Amino acid sequence: MANIGLELNWLTILTAAAWVYVLAWCACAALALYRLARQKSLPPPRDTHLTTDAAPLVSILVPARNEEHRILSRSIHSILAQDYGRFEVIAINDRSTDATGTILRSIAKADERLRVIEGLEPPAGWLGKPYALQQALEQAHGEWVLTTDADMVLEKEAVRVAVDCALAGDFDAVTLMPYFEALSFWERVFIPSWVLLLLITYPLDRLNDSKSRQAIGLGGFFLIRRAILARIGEFEKVRAEAVEDIRLAEILKRSGARLRIEQAPHLVRTRMYSDFREIWECQMRVMFSGAKYSFGFALFGALAGYIFIVAPIFVAGFCALMIAVGVTGDWMRLLVPALIVWIVQVFTLVFINRRQGVPVVYALTTPLGFALFYTALLVSAINITMRRGVTWKGRRIYEQAGVCPPRGRIFGTTTTDE
Repeated sequence: MANIGLELNWLTILTAAAWVYVLAWCACAALALYRLARQKSLPPPRDTHLTTDAAPLVSILVPARNEEHRILSRSIHSILAQDYGRFEVIAINDRSTDATGTILRSIAKADERLRVIEGLEPPAGWLGKPYALQQALEQAHGEWVLTTDADMVLEKEAVRVAVDCALAGDFDAVTLMPYFEALSFWERVFIPSWVLLLLITYPLDRLNDSKSRQAIGLGGFFLIRRAILARIGEFEKVRAEAVEDIRLAEILKRSGARLRIEQAPHLVRTRMYSDFREIWECQMRVMFSGAKYSFGFALFGALAGYIFIVAPIFVAGFCALMIAVGVTGDWMRLLVPALIVWIVQVFTLVFINRRQGVPVVYALTTPLGFALFYTALLVSAINITMRRGVTWKGRRIYEQAGVCPPRGRIFGTTTTDE
Protein backbone atom coordinates (compact mmCIF):
# COMPACT_ATOMS: atom_id res chain seq x y z
CA MET A 1 0.00 0.00 0.00
CA ALA A 2 2.85 2.38 0.82
CA ASN A 3 4.36 1.82 -2.63
CA ILE A 4 1.02 2.53 -4.30
CA GLY A 5 0.65 5.73 -2.31
CA LEU A 6 4.17 6.83 -3.21
CA GLU A 7 3.52 6.10 -6.87
CA LEU A 8 0.30 8.12 -6.77
CA ASN A 9 2.05 11.02 -5.05
CA TRP A 10 4.79 11.13 -7.67
CA LEU A 11 2.25 10.83 -10.48
CA THR A 12 0.22 13.66 -8.98
CA ILE A 13 3.31 15.87 -8.69
CA LEU A 14 4.43 15.11 -12.26
CA THR A 15 0.93 15.71 -13.62
CA ALA A 16 0.66 19.03 -11.80
CA ALA A 17 4.08 20.06 -13.11
CA ALA A 18 3.03 19.06 -16.64
CA TRP A 19 -0.03 21.32 -16.51
CA VAL A 20 2.11 24.16 -15.20
CA TYR A 21 4.28 23.59 -18.30
CA VAL A 22 1.16 23.84 -20.45
CA LEU A 23 0.20 27.19 -18.94
CA ALA A 24 3.76 28.49 -19.18
CA TRP A 25 4.06 27.48 -22.84
CA CYS A 26 0.70 29.01 -23.71
CA ALA A 27 1.90 32.27 -22.15
CA CYS A 28 5.23 32.11 -24.01
CA ALA A 29 3.52 31.32 -27.30
CA ALA A 30 1.05 34.18 -26.90
CA LEU A 31 3.89 36.57 -26.06
CA ALA A 32 6.01 35.45 -29.02
CA LEU A 33 3.13 35.69 -31.50
CA TYR A 34 2.13 39.10 -30.16
CA ARG A 35 5.68 40.39 -30.62
CA LEU A 36 5.90 38.78 -34.07
CA ALA A 37 2.68 40.52 -35.12
CA ARG A 38 3.98 43.89 -33.88
CA GLN A 39 7.19 43.72 -35.90
CA LYS A 40 7.21 46.40 -38.56
CA SER A 41 9.86 47.08 -41.17
CA LEU A 42 11.60 50.43 -41.47
CA PRO A 43 9.78 52.97 -43.64
CA PRO A 44 11.39 54.53 -46.73
CA PRO A 45 13.91 57.32 -46.01
CA ARG A 46 12.61 60.87 -45.72
CA ASP A 47 15.87 62.81 -46.13
CA THR A 48 16.50 63.29 -49.85
CA HIS A 49 19.98 64.82 -49.44
CA LEU A 50 21.35 61.41 -48.45
CA THR A 51 21.66 60.52 -52.12
CA THR A 52 23.94 63.54 -52.75
CA ASP A 53 27.47 64.57 -51.87
CA ALA A 54 26.06 66.45 -48.86
CA ALA A 55 25.45 63.15 -47.05
CA PRO A 56 27.80 62.31 -44.14
CA LEU A 57 30.56 59.94 -45.18
CA VAL A 58 29.96 56.32 -44.17
CA SER A 59 32.89 53.89 -43.92
CA ILE A 60 31.69 50.32 -44.54
CA LEU A 61 33.99 47.74 -42.94
CA VAL A 62 33.89 44.17 -44.29
CA PRO A 63 36.04 41.55 -42.55
CA ALA A 64 36.36 38.44 -44.72
CA ARG A 65 38.00 35.15 -43.88
CA ASN A 66 37.74 32.01 -46.02
CA GLU A 67 34.61 33.20 -47.84
CA GLU A 68 35.46 31.77 -51.28
CA HIS A 69 32.70 29.12 -51.14
CA ARG A 70 30.02 31.54 -49.95
CA ILE A 71 28.52 34.69 -51.51
CA LEU A 72 31.47 37.04 -51.11
CA SER A 73 31.30 38.54 -54.62
CA ARG A 74 27.51 39.01 -54.45
CA SER A 75 27.81 40.61 -51.03
CA ILE A 76 30.51 43.11 -52.01
CA HIS A 77 28.70 44.06 -55.21
CA SER A 78 25.48 44.69 -53.24
CA ILE A 79 27.42 47.03 -50.94
CA LEU A 80 28.98 48.92 -53.86
CA ALA A 81 25.51 49.28 -55.43
CA GLN A 82 24.19 51.45 -52.57
CA ASP A 83 22.34 54.59 -53.63
CA TYR A 84 23.73 56.48 -50.64
CA GLY A 85 25.56 59.68 -51.54
CA ARG A 86 29.00 59.25 -49.88
CA PHE A 87 30.54 56.01 -48.75
CA GLU A 88 33.78 54.07 -48.84
CA VAL A 89 34.18 50.30 -48.53
CA ILE A 90 37.15 48.81 -46.69
CA ALA A 91 37.38 45.03 -46.96
CA ILE A 92 40.01 43.19 -44.97
CA ASN A 93 41.26 39.81 -46.02
CA ASP A 94 41.60 38.27 -42.57
CA ARG A 95 44.44 35.80 -43.20
CA SER A 96 42.33 33.67 -45.53
CA THR A 97 43.70 30.37 -46.74
CA ASP A 98 41.49 30.28 -49.86
CA ALA A 99 40.84 32.64 -52.79
CA THR A 100 39.06 35.29 -50.71
CA GLY A 101 41.85 37.83 -51.22
CA THR A 102 41.95 37.22 -54.96
CA ILE A 103 38.18 37.77 -55.27
CA LEU A 104 38.35 41.01 -53.28
CA ARG A 105 41.28 42.41 -55.27
CA SER A 106 39.54 41.57 -58.53
CA ILE A 107 36.44 43.55 -57.51
CA ALA A 108 38.59 46.44 -56.24
CA LYS A 109 40.25 46.81 -59.66
CA ALA A 110 36.84 47.58 -61.16
CA ASP A 111 35.63 49.94 -58.42
CA GLU A 112 37.94 52.38 -56.66
CA ARG A 113 35.51 52.80 -53.74
CA LEU A 114 36.62 49.38 -52.52
CA ARG A 115 39.94 49.21 -50.70
CA VAL A 116 41.36 45.83 -49.77
CA ILE A 117 43.65 45.39 -46.79
CA GLU A 118 45.71 42.29 -46.16
CA GLY A 119 45.12 41.62 -42.49
CA LEU A 120 47.77 40.75 -39.95
CA GLU A 121 47.63 37.84 -37.56
CA PRO A 122 45.98 38.93 -34.30
CA PRO A 123 48.42 39.94 -31.54
CA ALA A 124 48.23 38.51 -28.04
CA GLY A 125 44.88 39.15 -26.39
CA TRP A 126 42.96 39.67 -29.64
CA LEU A 127 40.57 37.39 -31.51
CA GLY A 128 40.55 37.48 -35.30
CA LYS A 129 37.38 39.39 -36.17
CA PRO A 130 37.75 42.26 -33.65
CA TYR A 131 41.34 42.77 -34.81
CA ALA A 132 40.28 42.71 -38.46
CA LEU A 133 37.66 45.37 -37.72
CA GLN A 134 40.19 47.49 -35.83
CA GLN A 135 42.64 47.35 -38.74
CA ALA A 136 39.91 48.40 -41.16
CA LEU A 137 38.75 51.18 -38.82
CA GLU A 138 42.23 52.67 -38.73
CA GLN A 139 42.01 53.16 -42.51
CA ALA A 140 38.50 54.65 -42.40
CA HIS A 141 37.62 58.33 -42.80
CA GLY A 142 33.86 58.31 -42.29
CA GLU A 143 31.76 60.18 -39.77
CA TRP A 144 29.78 56.97 -39.47
CA VAL A 145 31.10 53.40 -39.41
CA LEU A 146 29.06 50.48 -40.72
CA THR A 147 30.27 46.98 -39.89
CA THR A 148 28.92 44.20 -42.03
CA ASP A 149 29.78 40.61 -42.92
CA ALA A 150 30.88 39.02 -46.16
CA ASP A 151 27.70 36.91 -46.29
CA MET A 152 25.26 39.85 -46.15
CA VAL A 153 23.33 41.04 -49.20
CA LEU A 154 22.06 44.62 -49.04
CA GLU A 155 19.30 46.22 -51.08
CA LYS A 156 20.49 49.43 -52.74
CA GLU A 157 18.71 51.71 -50.23
CA ALA A 158 19.82 49.87 -47.06
CA VAL A 159 22.57 52.31 -46.00
CA ARG A 160 20.43 55.33 -46.84
CA VAL A 161 17.50 54.03 -44.77
CA ALA A 162 19.77 53.26 -41.81
CA VAL A 163 21.47 56.67 -41.84
CA ASP A 164 18.08 58.37 -42.22
CA CYS A 165 16.82 56.44 -39.19
CA ALA A 166 19.88 57.43 -37.16
CA LEU A 167 19.69 61.12 -38.06
CA ALA A 168 15.92 61.40 -37.68
CA GLY A 169 15.95 59.73 -34.27
CA ASP A 170 19.25 61.24 -33.12
CA PHE A 171 20.61 57.74 -32.51
CA ASP A 172 24.29 56.97 -32.02
CA ALA A 173 23.98 53.46 -33.44
CA VAL A 174 21.46 51.59 -35.58
CA THR A 175 21.52 47.86 -36.16
CA LEU A 176 19.24 46.10 -38.65
CA MET A 177 17.76 42.63 -38.21
CA PRO A 178 18.08 40.86 -41.58
CA TYR A 179 16.04 38.20 -43.28
CA PHE A 180 17.63 34.84 -42.44
CA GLU A 181 17.58 32.49 -45.41
CA ALA A 182 17.04 28.82 -44.57
CA LEU A 183 17.50 26.40 -47.47
CA SER A 184 18.85 23.13 -46.07
CA PHE A 185 17.18 20.71 -43.64
CA TRP A 186 19.13 21.75 -40.55
CA GLU A 187 18.76 25.47 -41.31
CA ARG A 188 15.00 25.01 -41.49
CA VAL A 189 15.01 23.05 -38.25
CA PHE A 190 17.24 25.42 -36.30
CA ILE A 191 16.58 29.02 -37.42
CA PRO A 192 12.84 29.20 -36.56
CA SER A 193 13.53 27.77 -33.09
CA TRP A 194 16.27 30.35 -32.61
CA VAL A 195 13.92 33.13 -33.76
CA LEU A 196 11.30 31.96 -31.25
CA LEU A 197 13.80 32.23 -28.41
CA LEU A 198 14.79 35.72 -29.59
CA LEU A 199 11.15 36.80 -29.60
CA ILE A 200 10.70 35.63 -26.02
CA THR A 201 14.00 36.78 -24.50
CA TYR A 202 14.97 39.86 -26.57
CA PRO A 203 11.87 41.98 -27.31
CA LEU A 204 12.56 45.02 -29.46
CA ASP A 205 10.74 47.43 -27.13
CA ARG A 206 13.08 46.45 -24.29
CA LEU A 207 16.19 46.54 -26.48
CA ASN A 208 15.23 50.04 -27.65
CA ASP A 209 14.45 51.25 -24.12
CA SER A 210 17.32 53.41 -22.86
CA LYS A 211 16.47 52.39 -19.27
CA SER A 212 16.95 48.68 -20.01
CA ARG A 213 20.43 47.14 -19.83
CA GLN A 214 19.56 44.61 -22.53
CA ALA A 215 21.23 45.35 -25.84
CA ILE A 216 21.94 43.62 -29.12
CA GLY A 217 24.13 44.63 -32.00
CA LEU A 218 24.13 42.60 -35.21
CA GLY A 219 27.56 42.59 -36.80
CA GLY A 220 25.98 41.97 -40.19
CA PHE A 221 24.64 45.53 -40.19
CA PHE A 222 25.77 47.75 -37.33
CA LEU A 223 25.92 51.49 -38.04
CA ILE A 224 27.80 53.47 -35.36
CA ARG A 225 28.71 57.13 -35.03
CA ARG A 226 32.52 57.26 -35.29
CA ALA A 227 32.93 59.71 -32.39
CA ILE A 228 30.95 57.43 -30.07
CA LEU A 229 32.97 54.39 -31.13
CA ALA A 230 36.19 56.30 -30.38
CA ARG A 231 34.85 57.39 -27.00
CA ILE A 232 34.44 53.79 -25.78
CA GLY A 233 37.84 52.62 -27.04
CA GLU A 234 36.95 51.33 -30.52
CA PHE A 235 37.15 47.59 -31.20
CA GLU A 236 39.95 47.13 -28.69
CA LYS A 237 37.22 47.19 -26.06
CA VAL A 238 35.88 43.90 -27.44
CA ARG A 239 39.21 42.43 -28.53
CA ALA A 240 38.67 39.08 -26.79
CA GLU A 241 34.94 38.71 -27.53
CA ALA A 242 33.67 35.90 -29.72
CA VAL A 243 30.41 37.84 -30.14
CA GLU A 244 31.90 41.29 -30.41
CA ASP A 245 28.72 42.82 -31.85
CA ILE A 246 26.51 42.02 -28.85
CA ARG A 247 29.19 43.00 -26.36
CA LEU A 248 29.85 46.25 -28.25
CA ALA A 249 26.14 47.09 -28.11
CA GLU A 250 26.13 46.50 -24.35
CA ILE A 251 29.14 48.76 -23.85
CA LEU A 252 27.67 51.49 -26.07
CA LYS A 253 24.37 51.43 -24.22
CA ARG A 254 26.04 51.46 -20.83
CA SER A 255 28.12 54.47 -21.91
CA GLY A 256 24.96 56.46 -22.57
CA ALA A 257 24.86 56.05 -26.35
CA ARG A 258 21.44 55.81 -27.96
CA LEU A 259 20.95 52.48 -29.75
CA ARG A 260 18.19 51.43 -32.10
CA ILE A 261 17.46 47.97 -33.48
CA GLU A 262 14.99 47.62 -36.34
CA GLN A 263 13.51 44.80 -38.36
CA ALA A 264 14.67 45.14 -41.96
CA PRO A 265 14.07 41.87 -43.85
CA HIS A 266 13.28 43.90 -46.98
CA LEU A 267 16.68 45.63 -46.83
CA VAL A 268 19.20 43.06 -45.62
CA ARG A 269 19.40 39.31 -46.02
CA THR A 270 21.88 36.61 -45.14
CA ARG A 271 22.38 32.89 -45.20
CA MET A 272 24.34 32.44 -42.01
CA TYR A 273 24.89 28.70 -42.46
CA SER A 274 24.77 26.23 -45.32
CA ASP A 275 24.93 22.93 -43.45
CA PHE A 276 24.96 21.29 -40.01
CA ARG A 277 28.70 21.76 -39.52
CA GLU A 278 28.48 25.53 -39.96
CA ILE A 279 25.49 25.76 -37.60
CA TRP A 280 27.34 23.72 -34.99
CA GLU A 281 30.58 25.71 -35.26
CA CYS A 282 28.75 29.02 -35.01
CA GLN A 283 26.73 27.98 -31.97
CA MET A 284 29.81 26.55 -30.28
CA ARG A 285 31.46 29.94 -30.73
CA VAL A 286 28.60 32.11 -29.46
CA MET A 287 26.54 30.14 -26.95
CA PHE A 288 28.86 30.24 -23.94
CA SER A 289 29.38 33.95 -24.51
CA GLY A 290 25.62 34.39 -24.21
CA ALA A 291 25.89 32.79 -20.77
CA LYS A 292 28.54 35.40 -19.82
CA TYR A 293 31.13 32.60 -19.70
CA SER A 294 29.58 31.33 -16.47
CA PHE A 295 29.62 27.53 -16.44
CA GLY A 296 26.96 27.38 -13.72
CA PHE A 297 24.62 29.64 -15.66
CA ALA A 298 25.23 27.69 -18.88
CA LEU A 299 24.56 24.36 -17.14
CA PHE A 300 21.35 25.68 -15.59
CA GLY A 301 20.22 27.13 -18.92
CA ALA A 302 20.91 23.91 -20.82
CA LEU A 303 19.12 21.71 -18.26
CA ALA A 304 16.16 24.10 -18.08
CA GLY A 305 15.97 24.10 -21.86
CA TYR A 306 16.03 20.31 -22.09
CA ILE A 307 13.34 19.96 -19.41
CA PHE A 308 11.03 22.82 -20.36
CA ILE A 309 11.37 22.81 -24.16
CA VAL A 310 12.84 19.55 -25.47
CA ALA A 311 11.47 16.93 -23.05
CA PRO A 312 7.66 17.24 -23.44
CA ILE A 313 7.41 15.47 -26.81
CA PHE A 314 9.62 12.65 -25.54
CA VAL A 315 7.53 12.35 -22.39
CA ALA A 316 4.43 12.16 -24.58
CA GLY A 317 6.04 9.45 -26.71
CA PHE A 318 7.09 7.45 -23.66
CA CYS A 319 3.59 7.65 -22.15
CA ALA A 320 2.02 6.59 -25.47
CA LEU A 321 4.39 3.61 -25.60
CA MET A 322 3.51 2.58 -22.03
CA ILE A 323 -0.19 2.76 -22.86
CA ALA A 324 0.32 0.79 -26.10
CA VAL A 325 2.16 -2.09 -24.41
CA GLY A 326 -0.25 -2.17 -21.47
CA VAL A 327 2.11 -1.16 -18.65
CA THR A 328 0.20 -0.49 -15.44
CA GLY A 329 -0.26 3.18 -14.53
CA ASP A 330 -2.40 6.14 -15.44
CA TRP A 331 -0.06 7.32 -18.20
CA MET A 332 -2.80 9.30 -19.90
CA ARG A 333 -2.58 11.91 -17.13
CA LEU A 334 0.94 12.77 -18.32
CA LEU A 335 0.39 12.11 -22.03
CA VAL A 336 -2.25 14.78 -22.50
CA PRO A 337 -0.40 17.82 -21.06
CA ALA A 338 2.93 16.77 -22.62
CA LEU A 339 1.25 16.45 -26.01
CA ILE A 340 -0.44 19.83 -25.61
CA VAL A 341 2.93 21.50 -24.96
CA TRP A 342 4.30 20.05 -28.19
CA ILE A 343 1.20 21.14 -30.12
CA VAL A 344 1.58 24.69 -28.75
CA GLN A 345 5.23 24.68 -29.86
CA VAL A 346 4.30 23.49 -33.34
CA PHE A 347 1.46 26.02 -33.61
CA THR A 348 3.83 28.87 -32.72
CA LEU A 349 6.53 27.70 -35.10
CA VAL A 350 4.05 27.54 -37.97
CA PHE A 351 3.69 31.35 -37.88
CA ILE A 352 7.43 31.90 -37.48
CA ASN A 353 8.18 29.50 -40.33
CA ARG A 354 5.84 31.41 -42.61
CA ARG A 355 7.59 34.67 -41.75
CA GLN A 356 11.01 33.02 -42.39
CA GLY A 357 9.96 31.39 -45.65
CA VAL A 358 10.35 27.88 -44.19
CA PRO A 359 7.82 25.17 -45.13
CA VAL A 360 5.37 24.85 -42.23
CA VAL A 361 5.90 21.09 -42.04
CA TYR A 362 9.26 21.81 -40.39
CA ALA A 363 7.36 23.05 -37.34
CA LEU A 364 6.89 19.37 -36.48
CA THR A 365 10.65 19.07 -35.93
CA THR A 366 10.59 21.65 -33.12
CA PRO A 367 12.43 19.54 -30.49
CA LEU A 368 15.38 19.03 -32.86
CA GLY A 369 16.08 22.73 -33.25
CA PHE A 370 15.93 23.40 -29.53
CA ALA A 371 17.97 20.28 -28.72
CA LEU A 372 20.72 21.49 -31.06
CA PHE A 373 20.66 24.91 -29.39
CA TYR A 374 21.00 23.64 -25.82
CA THR A 375 23.44 20.87 -26.67
CA ALA A 376 25.73 23.45 -28.29
CA LEU A 377 25.45 25.59 -25.15
CA LEU A 378 26.49 22.71 -22.91
CA VAL A 379 29.33 21.42 -25.10
CA SER A 380 30.61 24.96 -25.71
CA ALA A 381 30.63 25.65 -21.96
CA ILE A 382 32.57 22.44 -21.27
CA ASN A 383 35.13 22.96 -24.04
CA ILE A 384 35.83 26.60 -23.23
CA THR A 385 35.89 26.09 -19.47
CA MET A 386 38.35 23.22 -19.90
CA ARG A 387 40.32 25.44 -22.35
CA ARG A 388 40.00 22.90 -25.16
CA GLY A 389 38.74 25.75 -27.33
CA VAL A 390 36.31 25.87 -30.22
CA THR A 391 36.85 26.27 -33.97
CA TRP A 392 35.69 29.20 -36.08
CA LYS A 393 36.75 30.02 -39.64
CA GLY A 394 39.69 27.65 -39.37
CA ARG A 395 40.99 29.18 -36.12
CA ARG A 396 40.96 27.71 -32.63
CA ILE A 397 39.79 30.21 -30.03
CA TYR A 398 39.76 30.10 -26.23
CA GLU A 399 42.08 27.12 -26.11
CA GLN A 400 44.72 26.61 -23.42
CA ALA A 401 47.48 28.60 -25.11
CA GLY A 402 45.22 31.23 -26.65
CA VAL A 403 43.04 34.15 -25.65
CA CYS A 404 41.20 33.71 -22.37
CA PRO A 405 37.46 34.45 -22.35
CA PRO A 406 37.02 38.06 -21.18
CA ARG A 407 34.48 37.33 -18.50
CA GLY A 408 33.34 34.36 -16.42
CA ARG A 409 34.97 31.91 -14.07
CA ILE A 410 37.61 29.74 -15.68
CA PHE A 411 39.50 27.39 -13.38
CA GLY A 412 38.46 29.55 -10.43
CA THR A 413 39.81 32.79 -11.92
CA THR A 414 37.36 35.55 -12.77
CA THR A 415 38.39 37.52 -15.85
CA THR A 416 36.81 40.84 -16.71
CA ASP A 417 37.19 43.54 -19.27
CA GLU A 418 34.90 46.38 -18.43
